[in-house]
Amino acid sequence: MLLQVLGTAAGGGVPQWNCACPGCTGARAHPRWRRRHASLAVRASDSRWYVVNATPDIGDQIEDTPSLRPGPGARRTPLAGLVLTDAELDHTLGIARLREARGLEVLATGAVREALLTGLHLGAVLGPYTSLNWRELPHEPHESSGPHELPEPLAADSAIEISAVPVSAKRPRYAADMTGPDDRTWVVALRLTDRATGATAIYAPALASWPDALQKAVTDADCVIVDGTFWDDEEPRRTGVSERTATGMGHLPIDGPGGTAERLAPLAARCLYTHLNNTNPLVDPGASQYELLAERGIEVAADGMVIEL
Repeated sequence: MLLQVLGTAAGGGVPQWNCACPGCTGARAHPRWRRRHASLAVRASDSRWYVVNATPDIGDQIEDTPSLRPGPGARRTPLAGLVLTDAELDHTLGIARLREARGLEVLATGAVREALLTGLHLGAVLGPYTSLNWRELPHEPHESSGPHELPEPLAADSAIEISAVPVSAKRPRYAADMTGPDDRTWVVALRLTDRATGATAIYAPALASWPDALQKAVTDADCVIVDGTFWDDEEPRRTGVSERTATGMGHLPIDGPGGTAERLAPLAARCLYTHLNNTNPLVDPGASQYELLAERGIEVAADGMVIEL
């Protein structure tokens, strides 16, 4: 299994266009601090890739990744489709950026698909340009779901299987008043398994909760990449970006009681954080928090990182 990290920042990126916080100011002064919106490319086969979450940076992310660039034909692209973990704007605005595609396969849960089609009217907007071919993302059971859905091959000729672990019912703001089930399929973690090697990766860039199904998934995984938006629960209020805490904004913090670091530390898997907010001290590569994570055997993913399992 080959994974390419395309970006590791939360909404707005680092630096954020309208922000002069220490993280953004540092990123303007030091290019290695810069982070694009969180996204991951998964190789389905030798010449076919799927991108997890279509961010506003997707055009630059493709150009910066040689394996995703078009060719050898004039309009031939290795990008076979998209996989969405949720319907948030920073994970879906890039779909419109791909309007030049002859057709685009999009894997998503029913809740996410309806939010994009009904809330953002994405089908109507893109209809004159390209066709969106929706495919249901198979997911594991949760409290209000039906039978267990088996994982599916990422592509017909792929040894990579995909399924989703429902995580939370956190809706994007634009979908707050939409009808539909309030279940955990609004935000999911992805489970990617290589049938040839048995290796498994979990990708969960947005975590408002840590259900039992996710705990089981990460315990059985070889690589775990999870939400690192905020270092601690008070960070949003302390830095003035919100009157709510990290958990109140729908992101489990890294540090502190109930933080994700204490859940990741005992795992045998390689564990990494992604989706860093511009206020997170980890934006600074020299921050002391890196040593605290290293003591627990936890890493921070970097833009452009390649992970082979």
